[in-house]
Amino acid sequence: MAGWSPALLRDDQRGLTSVGIMLAVAFTLVLAVAVVNLFLYLYGQGAVRAAIDEGVRAGSRVAAGESVCEERAMEALTGLMPGRLGDGVAVGCWVDGTELVAAADVTLDSPMPGIPSWSFRMEARAVQETGE
Repeated sequence: MAGWSPALLRDDQRGLTSVGIMLAVAFTLVLAVAVVNLFLYLYGQGAVRAAIDEGVRAGSRVAAGESVCEERAMEALTGLMPGRLGDGVAVGCWVDGTELVAAADVTLDSPMPGIPSWSFRMEARAVQETGE
């Protein structure tokens, strides 16, 4: 390109590349935050499932019960989701006929402002052993 120089750019075109780069960076950051939140929610779902499974297994043994189930589920949950991450989880256990049921009501808040919370409920069941 003979005769081309930056001085030939019109004044209204200067900085146009910078705007494009800034928009691309902003879009990439928003996408990265969304992916991190998705993985956070998936981890939370798996951790809650593991905790209530552990609680219902411990509570379904002979001479155990609801209190053992809740204690063990909360211990497992504290180990898997410490601090603020596990604050939105409520675990309860009860006997339903011949089964012990552990349920968790979960609300996972994003660490980033403006990202909505994710709420769900999970249950785990095991046959209550009687020792007979």
